[in-house]
Amino acid sequence: MKRLTLLLLTLLPLAGAAQKITLQCTFDGLPQGSRIIVSEPDGSRLMAIDTLTPNRKGAVKMERFSDNPVMAILTLEGQQGPMLHVLMLPDERITMEVAYMPSINFFNITDVKGSENMALYKTFANMQADLTVQQNTQAMAPALKALLEANPGQLMSAFLVTYFEQAFDQYASLYKTVRDAQDARWKGHDFVRHLDSRLRSVLLPGMDAPDIELPDPEGKTRRLSDLRGKVVLIDFWASWCRPCRAENPNVVRLYGEYHPKGLEIFSVSLDNNRDAWLNAIKSDGLSWPNHVSDLRGWSSAGGRLYGISSIPATVLVDREGKIVARNLRGKDLENKLKEIFDK
Repeated sequence: MKRLTLLLLTLLPLAGAAQKITLQCTFDGLPQGSRIIVSEPDGSRLMAIDTLTPNRKGAVKMERFSDNPVMAILTLEGQQGPMLHVLMLPDERITMEVAYMPSINFFNITDVKGSENMALYKTFANMQADLTVQQNTQAMAPALKALLEANPGQLMSAFLVTYFEQAFDQYASLYKTVRDAQDARWKGHDFVRHLDSRLRSVLLPGMDAPDIELPDPEGKTRRLSDLRGKVVLIDFWASWCRPCRAENPNVVRLYGEYHPKGLEIFSVSLDNNRDAWLNAIKSDGLSWPNHVSDLRGWSSAGGRLYGISSIPATVLVDREGKIVARNLRGKDLENKLKEIFDK
């Protein structure tokens, strides 16, 4: 089961006096003699701060005084997981009921009171558990995206969105939606500051598409700006990238359908082998003329300019040179081109 990456950062002090935070949690189904380890971020690592022994009813209680949000991580002593993240705000009294699911090594939250953030986490965690049981984990990303779009202003959302950390290019607009919706009270919190730092260098829809000037296979410099007035799909790919090659037939088909209506493709290869690059162009039937590469692989000037950290990656640019969308592929790309050209 995919885990969230906990951002182990030194929390910034937020204004206010220390207030009491209370967490009461009742666990069902724990092995006899279990104890709960409570950890909190300490700089770049997790530090165990307490060990809780459930009573006969499986209940534990924790109290803290803080003027900042507290993220506590609850785990079973002596075991690798399960892990329960608990975000607590100053002056909150949170009660939770949690069922231990040993078959999938998971804490299933069955009830939450006193915290909107933890109610959101409950939905996320139980959705993840349900899809794991159903062996349908591919549905997790779209389900979580919809959940965060419906609840962008919760501080918990600024944490949960890091589920997409390894696919940031694809979900940058979701990061921005969550970041922009955060209440002014949380602007200085490290969860939000992390989103700021991730978004600082990314190019998002509505922004001007920076010009790319790179050589084509014959050494002639081709410029993205020379295609102004056309709808342009910037396609970042490489001959060695299997998902890129698998997507190429779809790109070829869409080019054939929409090029007569004004679509151009500007292919930026992250290859470092010229022969492999040219052979892939020929083999995949990439018939458009705008193929460029400086043959520097991941150090490609074009890739770095657009913050490309994984491929395939696409950027769709309108006739005025504005970014319309990022990372559209397959049916999503087809639907967007249909929307633009078949109005």
